[in-house]
Amino acid sequence: MRHVLKTTALTATAAGLALTLAACSSGSSGSGASADPNKPLVVAASPTPHAQILKFVQDNLAAKAGLKLDIKEVSDYVTPNTSVQDGSADANYFQHQPYLDDFNKKNGTDIVSVEAVHLEPLGVYSKKVKSVAELKDGAQVAVPSDATNEGRALKLLADNNVITLKSGAGTTATVQDISGNPKNLKFKELEAAQLPRALDDVDAAVINGNYALGANLKPSTDALVLEKAEGNPYANILAVKKGHESDPRVQKLAELLHSAEVKKYIDDTFQGAVVPAF
Repeated sequence: MRHVLKTTALTATAAGLALTLAACSSGSSGSGASADPNKPLVVAASPTPHAQILKFVQDNLAAKAGLKLDIKEVSDYVTPNTSVQDGSADANYFQHQPYLDDFNKKNGTDIVSVEAVHLEPLGVYSKKVKSVAELKDGAQVAVPSDATNEGRALKLLADNNVITLKSGAGTTATVQDISGNPKNLKFKELEAAQLPRALDDVDAAVINGNYALGANLKPSTDALVLEKAEGNPYANILAVKKGHESDPRVQKLAELLHSAEVKKYIDDTFQGAVVPAF
């Protein structure tokens, strides 16, 4: 999930993509173990990195495992869930759990996570200091302005003892939830995509992995600190409609996505902008 996912995608675009999925789907007949194991598993996925990872599985691992994959690239963030709900896709891979929870609540859907696959980690970057400990009193720190990523950014800073958050501050924490700020840091809230360009003007910025990579920053070496992947609620997940978790094709894909081969592919391909969550 490259930035906060909005459910306000253009209706015409979503509808067109949904029709394409429905027309191309091999049919999501039955649920769980009753699904036809010989039919291709239709997976709706964002182009990068989700569909790339699935394509690696399809090209290198699926045949040996007896799995047929039909990957449908979808650029909006509504269609992958609605297509799983209506059965025109068997699974999707594009979102993290907080987004899925919110989507289910707002839309009355019953889509569930099968497993976490990868994280696109937030990192703290700076052109002026070499560690977060070097931030001076009154330093200016830029953070994403959207609800999900601002909370993530502040938690990352709190986890590294830069600030303290109020007890109970959750995934939607804002600067108003900061209870301890020993260095009197000043926070500048910017759209996530603008953060790399702000590095010349601020002392540090908390930047999403995909935007860091797009700005020729290498998260694994350039970030002062990075989010940890394991157990992270923002890890991107393989998801299905409730009751389909035991579909043998889903189970095969889940196993392959957690394989040593996929872990190596993610590490080698995305240079820390995408990290395995297993």
